[in-house]
Amino acid sequence: MTNAIEIRHLCKSFVTRRRTTRVLDDISLSVKAGELVTLVGASGCGKSTLLRIVAGLEVADSGAVLVGGRPIAGAGVDRAMVFQDYSLFPWLTVKQNVLFSRRLAANLHDNLALERGAEEERARKLIALVGLAAALDAYPSQLSGGMRQRVAIARALMSKPSIILMDEPFGALDAQTREVMQDLVLDVVAEEGTTILFVTHDVEEAVYLGSRVVLLSPHPGRIDTIYDVPLTRARSAAMRVEPEFVALKRSVMERVRETVGLSHDRSAVGA
Repeated sequence: MTNAIEIRHLCKSFVTRRRTTRVLDDISLSVKAGELVTLVGASGCGKSTLLRIVAGLEVADSGAVLVGGRPIAGAGVDRAMVFQDYSLFPWLTVKQNVLFSRRLAANLHDNLALERGAEEERARKLIALVGLAAALDAYPSQLSGGMRQRVAIARALMSKPSIILMDEPFGALDAQTREVMQDLVLDVVAEEGTTILFVTHDVEEAVYLGSRVVLLSPHPGRIDTIYDVPLTRARSAAMRVEPEFVALKRSVMERVRETVGLSHDRSAVGA
C-alpha cells in the first residue's frame, strides 16, 4: 500500500529572545493511504506542531515531509485541517460554509474548478454523510457544538483532499457527542478513503479510532512507542470493554505517565 505521508527526521525549534526550545527531535513516521493514525502524548510533546508542519502551516528546521511521494512546499489542497474551534463563518449557512472551501481552492487552482451543479451535489452528499441533511440552510449559531464540528468535517472533505489533519477536534464536546463524532470519522474513512492523522489527549479515543497509536514523549518531542491496535477496522462501542482494548488503553496511559515521570499521576493524560 502506498504511503500517503512520509515524515523523515523532522526537527523543529522555537526561538525567543531568551532561549531556543527544541519542540520536535528526529521524528520519522509513515502513514499509509486510507489509514487513520492517532497521535498522543503529554502536553508539550509537540503533537500539534507536528500536525501543523504536515499541513504546511509551520516550517521545520530540518528533515522533510512527503505527501504522495513529493516534498510539501507549504499548504496545499491535498491536505485539509480540522481544528477544535470549528472555524465556521457565522454569516454563512451550513451549505455555504461547506461550499466555501471548494470555491476558494478552485480560485487558487484553476484545474479544480467544478460546475456549480456538481459542487452543489457534492456539498449535499457530504452534509448528508455527516448527518446534517435537515440543517442545510441553518446558520452556525443555530447548531450545537457537535453539529458545528460535523460541518467543519464536511467542509474539509469538500475539496477531496487525500489527507485530513485533525487537531483535538472533539476536545470541547461532551462524552456522548464525542463518541458519536468518533463513529462519524470512521464512517468518513470508510466512505471517502481519506487518510487521517488525528491528534488527541484522550487515550481511549486514540485506541478506538486508530489503526496505530503513536506516542510522543516530551521535551523535546520524540516518537517513544508505536502501538498496533489489534481490532477489526469496523469498530463498535462494545469493543471499548473488550480485554484487548482495555489492556492496550492501560498500557498506553501508563507509558504516557512514564514519559513525564508521573507513573502514578492520572493528571498527566486526558484519561
